[in-house]
Amino acid sequence: MLNFIYYPVSFILWCWHWVFGKVFGESSGFAWALAVIFLVFTLRAILFKPFVGQVRSMRKMQEFAPEMQKIKKKFPNDRQRQAQEMQKLQSEHGVNPLGGCLPMLVQIPVFIGLFHVLRSFKPGWGEVYFFDKQGVDSFVNAKLFGTNLSTFITMPADQLATYGTERLNVILLSVPLMIVASIATHFTARHSVARQNASALDNPQTAIMNKLTLWVFPLGVLAGGFFFPVAILLYWLSNNAWTLGQQHFVYKRIDSEEEEKKATVVETRQALAPKPGVKPVNPKKPAPGAKPANGAKRMPTAGPSGPSPSASSETAANGNSNTEIPGLTPGRSTSKKPGSKKRR
Repeated sequence: MLNFIYYPVSFILWCWHWVFGKVFGESSGFAWALAVIFLVFTLRAILFKPFVGQVRSMRKMQEFAPEMQKIKKKFPNDRQRQAQEMQKLQSEHGVNPLGGCLPMLVQIPVFIGLFHVLRSFKPGWGEVYFFDKQGVDSFVNAKLFGTNLSTFITMPADQLATYGTERLNVILLSVPLMIVASIATHFTARHSVARQNASALDNPQTAIMNKLTLWVFPLGVLAGGFFFPVAILLYWLSNNAWTLGQQHFVYKRIDSEEEEKKATVVETRQALAPKPGVKPVNPKKPAPGAKPANGAKRMPTAGPSGPSPSASSETAANGNSNTEIPGLTPGRSTSKKPGSKKRR
């Protein structure tokens, strides 16, 4: 049913076992352990870009978290209206909530596929997906510090006998892996919670999820280690180690990008702002009757009785003596109107 997951997972595992088998030997426990670890690294490298998108999406959602709280207060009893406004707000900010869950959703079927493939490696079995009978026997007979990778602490005694492994050896190898994997899970969650802003921490739902990721999930890994094969514990440990390093790298990169943006904004403001000690240039119109500045021409002003003498002289100098007034016949004086009589 899930062969579309089992075959790719088994193929990647086969490729890495072929690489490390050339170094340590095909039946070496180190070769199989490194194959499992690098299987995790390969899958996480494929999911690196979606993880960066997840971090950016979570950062944006934290920025407009106060606006989401306002929507909840504005429509406290209308869930449908809240959902509509939330979708509108997310589309305006370019945030896709499903994008933040994509890496986690993809890892779930991968974990199930690896768990199924490793549990299929049993003594006497033939082909297992991409592995032939020789590959299955190689995994079954491989021992890491005297322990088979398919064994787990609570495995029945008769099954442990088929692998030729003592329970004490399984405990001595599994318990340290369980503890380290649990601690890595806690610090991974702690590093993620430390990046949340104050508004997100004040949200009751976020507070509950933080407690789950900080304490319940690590305890779940510790308790599940009693039932997980050694290979699954290696998968869990390497997965959390990758996540912790990836978070440190991505968060540092995003923080540097934001610092560069802030520095660019500050530089732009400083470039536009006036320099210290320099008065801002604020050109004003000259007051009436004030002398023009050096090199500036004074515009002629018309008084009640016509243009000023200086304007007339400038006009005459320019050769333009046309001082016609609309409505008057050229050559007539403007001082007297035709037909006017002198009063006595």
